[in-house]
Amino acid sequence: MRARLLAAATGLAALIGITPLNAAPDNFAAVERGRYLVVLGDCVACHMNPNGEKRGAQGFVGGRPIETPFGLITTPNITPDRETGIGTWSADEFYRTMHEGIRPNGARLYPAFPYTYFTRMSRDDTDAIFAYLNTLEPVRNAVDRNTLPFPFNIRASMLAWNALFFRPEEFRADPNRSAEWNRGAYIVEGPGHCGACHTPKNMLGGDRSGDRFAGGPLQGWFATNLTGDQRTGLGNWSVEEIVEYLRTGRNARSAASGPMAEVVEYSTGLMTDPDLRAIAVYLKEPPAQAPAPPARTPIAAEDDRMKIGEALYVDRCMACHTRTGQGVPNMFPRLAGSQVVQQEGSETVLRVVLQGVRAAYTPHAPTSPAMPAFGWRLNDEQAAAVTTYVRNAWGNAAPAVTPADARRMRELLRDRP
Repeated sequence: MRARLLAAATGLAALIGITPLNAAPDNFAAVERGRYLVVLGDCVACHMNPNGEKRGAQGFVGGRPIETPFGLITTPNITPDRETGIGTWSADEFYRTMHEGIRPNGARLYPAFPYTYFTRMSRDDTDAIFAYLNTLEPVRNAVDRNTLPFPFNIRASMLAWNALFFRPEEFRADPNRSAEWNRGAYIVEGPGHCGACHTPKNMLGGDRSGDRFAGGPLQGWFATNLTGDQRTGLGNWSVEEIVEYLRTGRNARSAASGPMAEVVEYSTGLMTDPDLRAIAVYLKEPPAQAPAPPARTPIAAEDDRMKIGEALYVDRCMACHTRTGQGVPNMFPRLAGSQVVQQEGSETVLRVVLQGVRAAYTPHAPTSPAMPAFGWRLNDEQAAAVTTYVRNAWGNAAPAVTPADARRMRELLRDRP
């Protein structure tokens, strides 16, 4: 009888998008909270099957290679398989892994697993995630966890790294701020681990605390500035525009691409509206952030690079982005005044020009408009010129892009598309 009841509960849960295969009725609320916390943490983006399968347990079997400045790190299996996953772990061991970056066998994790942010999560929340993961189907998938070259493969070195850049501590609410602001702070600084991408790193891979949310190079892209800077940051964005971007992957100003598109598809696009608003409120008023980037003067329109770039833009880009760079709201991103276009690093814009891109898909925005690749039509000089033009036309101002930049990006795309 109990088996039939459990089977019925499992079937109902599957119909509403929850898969508590091993969940007992008395911890269903914790399992459901854990499922949502997994969304907040964007766990699927890293732990999915490397073939791109992400339904059910396949979103947690691991094996996806994560690019770091020190080499590729392969993500682990976090299904409850007893031999290759976390099936033998206790809740205490799981909390220690999340809070301190130490596995049950004592091995220290690399910060590619963002325990430096997950440490701020409460014990109740990590217990809920553990409860949810234990409802998944156990999947045997042995993963090679030692893929870094020498000397970075010496995990004992993380003792020194942690001493320099990490302090285990749970989140503490600011009593002088609203509940909404504190909720946003908890998500951004904890499970959402936004700074893991948007805060630039030092030569040892630690966050440059003085440049908090300033953006930087990331896996062949450029993670955007999230500070209040008017030109490159979120200074001109409203709370509503941030919410729309996180919910749908686009707004009248911009469209998510690359790793951020995955964040939208697997995480923010599935969050509740109150949580999205809390994130936006916090990003508009963080407790500390990087200083403004250097002031920029646009490259003169008479410059040969701008003339060539303008001709290429009119011929290849104007049909979608318009002659004045205004784009089509929520379809083709606006380039005039674009935060993404004016970043200090040109990686994202240059990559999109050469490789093309498809916008994020979410239940709120099921149509994914795409930009075709132009790398096959443009040589390095032309790609650099049109990118330089876009970054310095219509009031934009950003460093010029060189043919050498375009050549390096082609090489990167050839090696790691």
